[in-house]
Amino acid sequence: MISAIGAVASNGMIGLAGWLPWDIPEELAYFEKMVEGAALVIGRLTYESMDVVPVDSFIVSRQPDLALRPGCTRVASVEEGLQSALATGKPVFVIGGSSVYAAAWPYCDRFYLTRIEQAYSGDALFPAEIPVDDWPVHDESVSVFVDRRSGQDVTCRFLQYRQPSPRPLPKMDCISKTT
Repeated sequence: MISAIGAVASNGMIGLAGWLPWDIPEELAYFEKMVEGAALVIGRLTYESMDVVPVDSFIVSRQPDLALRPGCTRVASVEEGLQSALATGKPVFVIGGSSVYAAAWPYCDRFYLTRIEQAYSGDALFPAEIPVDDWPVHDESVSVFVDRRSGQDVTCRFLQYRQPSPRPLPKMDCISKTT
């Protein structure tokens, strides 16, 4: 099974200056708990913004000489990253950014999306072409947390969408693993 996970503000923002537009520790802890022990498919910019990157992380980049941390593998496409992640036998999560979400969503069985019910300034938007609002909600919980940047209470809706008919990954004759 392939899943994606992310968080989006009410105005569609998912990023600001290489990180999150908000500072809600409980939301970040939820993300970390969900992806613990999983193989990750990550865009280069998202990868570069992370302090800790677990082993079995597949970084989508066209840069063949990209310097990677131990346990990480560069892949040339989202499809190659998904195939490589599935080959680990671990749960697979796509964790962003925007272009990786946009390329991966057709293959995702589930999308864990935190809807943060407040608008934020940012420079990265959740891809409009991902039709999660058309997918059934399998699970939902709501919590109110304090955004440490603003000091304001923020409602977070933790939603698990299920895609009715994910597209099968294309067959790949060989997967080149470049570390």
